[in-house]
Amino acid sequence: MSMTIGLAGKPNAGKSTFFKAATLADVEIANYPFTTINANKGVTYVRAVCPCTERDKRCGNCQDGIRYVPIEIIDVAGLVPDAHMGRGLGNTFLDELRQAQAIIHVIDASGGTDIEGNPVDIGEHDPLEDVNFLNREIAMWMTGILKKNWDKLSRKIRAEGMKMEQAVSDQLLGAGVNESQARQALLACKMPEECTQWTDEDMAKLCETIRAITKPTMIAANKIDVAPEENIKALEELDIMVVPTSAAAELALRSAAKNGIISYNPGDMDFEIISDKVNEAQKKGLQSLKEMITTLGTGGAGIQECINRAVFDLLELIVVYPVEDEGKWADKNDRMLPDAFLMKKGSTPHDLAYRVHTDIGDRFLYAVDGKTKMRLGEKHELKNGDVVKIVSTAK
Repeated sequence: MSMTIGLAGKPNAGKSTFFKAATLADVEIANYPFTTINANKGVTYVRAVCPCTERDKRCGNCQDGIRYVPIEIIDVAGLVPDAHMGRGLGNTFLDELRQAQAIIHVIDASGGTDIEGNPVDIGEHDPLEDVNFLNREIAMWMTGILKKNWDKLSRKIRAEGMKMEQAVSDQLLGAGVNESQARQALLACKMPEECTQWTDEDMAKLCETIRAITKPTMIAANKIDVAPEENIKALEELDIMVVPTSAAAELALRSAAKNGIISYNPGDMDFEIISDKVNEAQKKGLQSLKEMITTLGTGGAGIQECINRAVFDLLELIVVYPVEDEGKWADKNDRMLPDAFLMKKGSTPHDLAYRVHTDIGDRFLYAVDGKTKMRLGEKHELKNGDVVKIVSTAK
């Protein structure tokens, strides 16, 4: 898997519960800061409608017509203000976060934890204070890396005529920044032409732009089931993607499904009790979960919605299905829709060919649309849900 989503935020906001609900991995969850010391890594899934629903036969690789495409998710140590200066577990947090292509910022929408992650009364802390500090910490962390030995590097740039985007990306390579992203940020910021004259403010502005490009972020408004109405309203008015969630409720749903108590797929709008051994107290608890799912309207308790929106909206990816038989939508072993690839919007059949295998990409001829049977050129723009046969001279 080449796709990694990071779970970030202050301690005790529910990141580890979110992670466990998304992966059903065995991780420690507790009501105190810094439960997570070392990053938890696991596999979760993006939910998409499987193309086999357009045919009479199911492919065997989906659940009731829903395809779950695996991605990596990482739950990093909790972040506190001034983490970029080494407070809390800041350096560990920031070093681990460089792996993520997008960030789900888990905040405590209930206001039941202070800025450091210590428990307080519900509604005592304003969750809006938690929204901005994460981005600032990441940008300041990048700024510190960029400023390191900058005087010496800037003189070298001037003397040797090194491209500015190459110099910036080389300096920020450890933060996961490539040359294309550095170029995009430099163009957006309109930095002073003479790099030896860049101020601290110039560098901070550049790194904030780089952060936005390399680490797009959304909000998981967690503990929404106990959040005061005014908190919910304030979060909904933010100019950023916000999804209401209850990681604890989602964990209960997925655990109940795993144990054969209910029929539920991650992201479903409802569930059915299938066990005849459910007592009255359990029925009451499950009824409360049903009511919350209906109220949220996101499918489940919001966890799957967060993952899907991070992948499809923040990162602008699509799901494409390569096949070898465009008629049967199968591979050479007659397996229907065996693979599902996440690709950037705007990707072409030639891009897909390289994802399948380097030799196939190098010897690409054309592609065939499995749905229309039309021939596709190498510059054709693929769409979400496309079924594609690649034709090449590769053996």
